[in-house]
Amino acid sequence: MQTELSQQLGIEHAVFGFTPFPAVAAAISRAGGLGVLGAVRYSTPDDLARDLDWMQAHTDGTPYGLDVVMPAKKVEGVTEADVEAMIPAGHRRFVAETLARYGVPELPDGEASGWRITGWMEEVARSQLDVAFDYPVKLLASALGPPPADVVRRAHDHGMLVAALAGSARHAAHHVAAGIDVVVAQGYEAGGHTGEIATMVLTPELVRAVAPLPVLAAGGIGSGEQIAAGLALGAQGVWLGSIWLTTEEAELNSPALTAKLLAAGSGDTVRSRALTGKPARQLRTAWTDAWDDPAGPGTLPMPLQGLLVAEAVSRVQRYEAEPLLGTPVGQIVGRMTSRRSVQAVFDDLTTGFERALDRLERIAGRAATGTDT
Repeated sequence: MQTELSQQLGIEHAVFGFTPFPAVAAAISRAGGLGVLGAVRYSTPDDLARDLDWMQAHTDGTPYGLDVVMPAKKVEGVTEADVEAMIPAGHRRFVAETLARYGVPELPDGEASGWRITGWMEEVARSQLDVAFDYPVKLLASALGPPPADVVRRAHDHGMLVAALAGSARHAAHHVAAGIDVVVAQGYEAGGHTGEIATMVLTPELVRAVAPLPVLAAGGIGSGEQIAAGLALGAQGVWLGSIWLTTEEAELNSPALTAKLLAAGSGDTVRSRALTGKPARQLRTAWTDAWDDPAGPGTLPMPLQGLLVAEAVSRVQRYEAEPLLGTPVGQIVGRMTSRRSVQAVFDDLTTGFERALDRLERIAGRAATGTDT
């Protein structure tokens, strides 16, 4: 599964694996892909530096990347406390009432929320980047559009390629203008923040729109046959995220959540603003249903919604409140039916890719024979 982009990055397979777990990212890189560690969950630079040190020690010298969430436009003088103050009291009551309805206990005294979506805030994201530039990160990816121009320049000065996710040709055009090196065509099927155009439609659109920049196909991809399809559409690789959630190296720390993922079908996800305020595909739960109910208060815009529900999400996860328990995941969840190692997933991907190529070669061979006769 080699392309010009994979050769440029020095990886064996054109498989880019996004994950919040360092052990998964390192295993992806060791298996021949490019493990991309998500930085949004790190609240302090020291936490990120600790895990990048661990990545350095466990990738066996293979390349890896980092994914940040950073706004392209800077808002001066706004702190997390300022944002918290904007959250209406009625929304806070709705959260408390929903948790009480399902009997979710309070966090123990002194235990702070372990889940804070603050990585997109300017000061947090820039502190993460200050750490990242001290490491040999090969790819810097931005999940919500291109990072600011000075960040792109700084990444290029450090020899990093810069990638950004796009859900439409219009978004991709902005990325090109911002100096991005790689565009990730993230289709409707993807887990997390995603647009409304399916991967099969979006990928060739963006390939044409941003040529000659390389495009990665993303969204609903979890088999070697789908990788072959992405490359056939003009992509120079694939961006996979959800498929790693049920690997043995993943640190979900929740048997109940793992069981829900393994039991879920491809129709058991929903695009909801419940988690961050932007449409994000995730497991459908009583939590997403409550926020999507017209009788409720409705979600707040990003980043207010993420800050509003941060403690609630920590409580749901800590006590494994099954009806409310969920996670961002794509429609590929229907294929995630057993726990496997990252290497086993790669073995399946490469085998499926070979099957797809053999099938196409047989079809092409029959067509050539028919033409000759």
